Amino acid sequence: MGAPCDDVVVIQKGKNPGEPCVITINCPDKTGLGCDICRVILEFGLYISKADVSTDGRWCYIVLWVVPRSSSLILRWSNIKNRLQSISPSCSPSFYFNQPSTHSMSPAVYLLKFFCLDRKGLLHDVTHVLSELELSIQRVKVTTTPDDRVLDLFFITDNMELLHTKARQDETLEQLHSVLGESCISCELQLAGPEYECHQGISSLSPVVAEELFRTELSDKEIRSQALSPDMTILKKASVTIDNSLSPAHTLLQIHSVDHKGLLYDILRTLKDYNIQIAYGRFSPNTKGHRDLDLFIQQKDGKKILDPEKQSALCSRLKVEMLHPLRVIIANRGPDTELLVANPVELSGKGRPLVFYDVTLALKSLGICIFSAEIGRHLTSDREWEVYSFLLDENCKFQLSNMAARSQIVDRVRRTLMGW
Repeated sequence: MGAPCDDVVVIQKGKNPGEPCVITINCPDKTGLGCDICRVILEFGLYISKADVSTDGRWCYIVLWVVPRSSSLILRWSNIKNRLQSISPSCSPSFYFNQPSTHSMSPAVYLLKFFCLDRKGLLHDVTHVLSELELSIQRVKVTTTPDDRVLDLFFITDNMELLHTKARQDETLEQLHSVLGESCISCELQLAGPEYECHQGISSLSPVVAEELFRTELSDKEIRSQALSPDMTILKKASVTIDNSLSPAHTLLQIHSVDHKGLLYDILRTLKDYNIQIAYGRFSPNTKGHRDLDLFIQQKDGKKILDPEKQSALCSRLKVEMLHPLRVIIANRGPDTELLVANPVELSGKGRPLVFYDVTLALKSLGICIFSAEIGRHLTSDREWEVYSFLLDENCKFQLSNMAARSQIVDRVRRTLMGW
């Protein structure tokens, strides 16, 4: 029958301040489970300092050593445990009755609409409240009126799946009113209707901007507003190697990379998209800013990866995802200055967590107001991207037409996204 659901996830808190908490997950295996777990860890603002994974293909045992990225982070360990349990196959009734799982059904989307007076940092403050409430932003449309008022549309889903209840809705509106204060003119929350479909795409990407944003490799030269900081030079030293000589049944994948926020998530979501199964893995602690990851892997058919073309394709894709998992550029949109951030979408349809949170945090720290913002999807020839578009207010300390100023903004946003 398998382990009881309550025993699937065990969390042991550190005995002393600063010590990592140990999360142990013992459950049936499935392709991509490690990616799903790392996504939850990333959503809750936790950093994986070390990890061990082992599986026989049917049952897996995962141990994660985690610490909060910020000392001010409010950790609700019971919620973290519930979220991790929810993605375990053994916690789904279909696991016991051998029926297709319905847990992957898309959660209900709600529309949060508020109208208020504008101020610096408003968008991030609202995003911070939604994050603490475990509400995920799926789409957003932010508009500033000529009289310095903002109309914000947030399309959100509830990770706790309780937003259909009056108590949860009241809690959300109460928290928002507390951060908006007297500047709030109106605030509404309701189930999203057909308007959600109208905000699915980003229509403002010109072919030139799209080519710069989605190019496979970053150039060594500064092309227009794409400034390469010294960090990016360090990133280019990442290595990915494959060895088939050490195991009769598994391919050894060895990765060496500079550390960044969500590194393990970026690696495992790539393997998930390739239908790669992990038999054993070890994610070593940070050493002088770099991480090492050793994985014994197989293809979905249970065989080693022997085809040189498949090996090359996998290594190339992993290097791309580690070198620049998020794309950040500044472009001109008519007379306006537009900040664009893009990240690849998992084949499951999920985008990277907390991107909107990090970008608005970076802009708030720079004292830059956001005139308008939107989130949409964009299809290229080989994949789908989540694109965040921000029109920046010209009334700030930065001369937005200046290349050095643009480089500084891009660098701050990128460093915030990468956790540096």
